Amino acid sequence: MFKLKCIIIEDEPLAVKVLADYIAQVPFLQLAASFKDALLATEWLRSNEPDVIFLDIHLPKLKGMAFLKTLSKQPAVIITTAYHQYAVEGFELDVTDYLLKPFGFERFLAAVNKVAMPNKARTGGAGTDETKAYLFLTVQKKKVKVLFSEILYIESQREYVKVVTEKGEHLCRMSSHEIEAVLPNGIFKRVHRSFIISVPKVLAYTAESIDLNGISIPVGRAYREVVENL
Repeated sequence: MFKLKCIIIEDEPLAVKVLADYIAQVPFLQLAASFKDALLATEWLRSNEPDVIFLDIHLPKLKGMAFLKTLSKQPAVIITTAYHQYAVEGFELDVTDYLLKPFGFERFLAAVNKVAMPNKARTGGAGTDETKAYLFLTVQKKKVKVLFSEILYIESQREYVKVVTEKGEHLCRMSSHEIEAVLPNGIFKRVHRSFIISVPKVLAYTAESIDLNGISIPVGRAYREVVENL
């Protein structure tokens, strides 16, 4: 089995322990090192190449976002922080996911799966999200099967997501990043902090909005390049 080499950059011992415990529970992850500040990590990165960095934002000496801007070759980066206001900046710096503390193991797994799926595809692994035609959503304690081909868009509504399909709507208690982790990447694209769209359903678009079967979806400023590449 392939292993993703991980490092933790975090100055809170308890947070380091939680991340280390979560990493130990995932068969395809391997913790290579942990650092209490970004400068120590920078020294290590000169002679090592991790696959994943778990990065706190409020670090001593060098802040997390400033550290990201110094990387000449950026691996997958998963932000772990108690501060939601840096999310947009994080995704503009191409981070893989943004975990708000305290987060559970399920949310952690959704984030690392975003890194694992492309690696499985490159190494010939079976069972990637591209081979599956549907997902099951938990709607009022019932599992509902939803075909990817029927989804129009997904809207984030705080701790819920609204999945809008050609047949109706489903409201599920999960984050948009959690559902994004199990969607086929080639079909679905995030175009706004609150919206993920099905590319095949796009009828027309501008730099500000997307037309999905007569429904107008806003385009976030940080995601305009994604739309330009549709």
